Amino acid sequence: MWTFLARRLMQSVVVVIGVTLISFISLQIGGDPTYLFVSESASTEEIETVRARLGFDRPLHVQYLSYVWNVLHGDFGVSLSYGQPAMQIVLEAMPATIELTIVSLVFAIGLSIPLGIYAALRRGKPADGGIMTLAMLGQSIPNFWMGIMMIMFFGLYWRWFPISGHVPFLEPLFEGDFSTAFRNLPQSLYYMIMPAIAIGTYTLARNARLVRSSMLEVLQQDYVRTARSKGISERRVIVNHALRNAWLPVVTMIGLEFGFVLGGVVVVETVFSYPGIGRLAFNAINQRDIPVVQASVILIAMIFIFLNLIVDLIYARLDPRVKY
Repeated sequence: MWTFLARRLMQSVVVVIGVTLISFISLQIGGDPTYLFVSESASTEEIETVRARLGFDRPLHVQYLSYVWNVLHGDFGVSLSYGQPAMQIVLEAMPATIELTIVSLVFAIGLSIPLGIYAALRRGKPADGGIMTLAMLGQSIPNFWMGIMMIMFFGLYWRWFPISGHVPFLEPLFEGDFSTAFRNLPQSLYYMIMPAIAIGTYTLARNARLVRSSMLEVLQQDYVRTARSKGISERRVIVNHALRNAWLPVVTMIGLEFGFVLGGVVVVETVFSYPGIGRLAFNAINQRDIPVVQASVILIAMIFIFLNLIVDLIYARLDPRVKY
């Protein structure tokens, strides 16, 4: 296992370097960000002074190597817009995004598994067709469009839910203020209902289809027929035999979904004015705040890599046939 972990660590380093390189070049291709930090009436000398002060006068490869060297020493740069350490700003916005991601996944996974199992057990019947039709619809609707529709109807027209805002839960929890954290929990969930549904609908639809197909494949195996022939109750056959083996692809997808959802909250957080890392990165891209964008990308990439590693370890635990 130690060889496996060492190999994955080397792969992770390559992935992080590739992610930072692509994002760095993409931001630089968009044009010189110096003009965002000078007035329209600034002279050429003033522009050159600001460019030199920000380090944008150096060659691109020198800027990137300098950035990588600083990151290796724990320095992710200073935000060009906020004047504060970039990683500090990203970490302050991270708890809100983690809260939204967790609620979205609980909504998606909590419904997709029973719906997928029920559809598999009712294969070819109206219930199966209805669930799969809704799943295809859920995968087809863009999350930002769903968010806008929910704001219009549930937020503005019926006024059931707030259209923006956030009440922190994890932040006071991390600080050890448990009473404030749990007092904020109901209100925090209330503010996250609409954005969580907008984000989690696609995951719900995809996982429901995956659970259904995985269950259908397992239900046709010989050991399931043998269990039924022994007179074991249908519930035990489904839970102890079929579902246990159908978990493998589902667990893999669930582990990856956290990373996908975490990286895909940019649009939804912007639609709902949710103060998370997605909205922070979106504003930083518009403002060409390269240090904040880079810090956001690195943090999300590291979380995604870590989750992939955990999924691989869990996969080997669930299926003894899988070797490190």
